[in-house]
Amino acid sequence: MAGEDQLFQRFGREFAKGHILFREGEPGGEMFVVQSGKVNITKKVRETEKILATLGAGEFFGEMAILNNKPRSAGAVMAENGKLLVIDPRTFEAMIRGNVEIAVRLIKKLSDRLQEADEQIENLLLKDPASRVVHFLLSSAKRGRDTPQGKLVSLNADELHGRMGLSTEAVQQALDKIAKARIIQLVPEGVVVPDLGKMQKYLEFLEMKERFGDT
Repeated sequence: MAGEDQLFQRFGREFAKGHILFREGEPGGEMFVVQSGKVNITKKVRETEKILATLGAGEFFGEMAILNNKPRSAGAVMAENGKLLVIDPRTFEAMIRGNVEIAVRLIKKLSDRLQEADEQIENLLLKDPASRVVHFLLSSAKRGRDTPQGKLVSLNADELHGRMGLSTEAVQQALDKIAKARIIQLVPEGVVVPDLGKMQKYLEFLEMKERFGDT
């Protein structure tokens, strides 16, 4: 804890909910590490602002603009009040050169983001809202938190709407349909997926139905 306090004294800043950290297309001269609170990473798709990810404590972002010296590929806005470490390029380079663990974490995180980008592209190719919601929840559940009931995905209908670019009504209808089929359980904390294998088969069923219809 003392080390975290020292880091915050040196690099930390507090931000209020709704504060725009940076916009897509802006030049980037800093990266950020979340100490508390949550940050939405956003991207404009056909004039609609879509939430690509919601990052919490321990997550970092904004490093790509430092690594490739190009404009921001996405935006970032505070989803709730929080504390962030704001790291400039010289400090970032020194951290990478001086700490192998940080370098390895960065490589793993970049690899995870490439996989998530592939999943998002695959999701966008699905036309049926229910298929898209199932696909997204299945991908998220594989990284979700274990509970006695199954994998927990800590997202509600409003957050799914922002992440997927579907209307809130379409997302809620899809969630109700999937819950009625007993593939998921809707709980106050989000969505519980009791059986990943069963959900995978349900997704395959929806994709076949979309391709060939009800006949």
